[in-house]
Amino acid sequence: MSAMRTILTSTAMVAMVGAGFGMWSIMSTGDGRQRDTTKNNSQNLPEIDPTRMDETRQRNAMLMEILKDAAGTKDNLARGFEGPAK
Repeated sequence: MSAMRTILTSTAMVAMVGAGFGMWSIMSTGDGRQRDTTKNNSQNLPEIDPTRMDETRQRNAMLMEILKDAAGTKDNLARGFEGPAK
């Protein structure tokens, strides 16, 4: 009886390893397609357009200026315009 249990356990373990390897091989075949899709999508980004990139740079510059101005004040702008907390 012990030999039968050992054979069944070993067979189950081999089957599980085989199933895991099979799933891994199925999923790993799609990596090449995923890389190709990512490469094609990166060429269609809106930042490639020079005018759009300039707009983004200007927007980022304005945000940095606003953040520098806010850092220079002692008021906590997150609380709003009611004044300091009591």
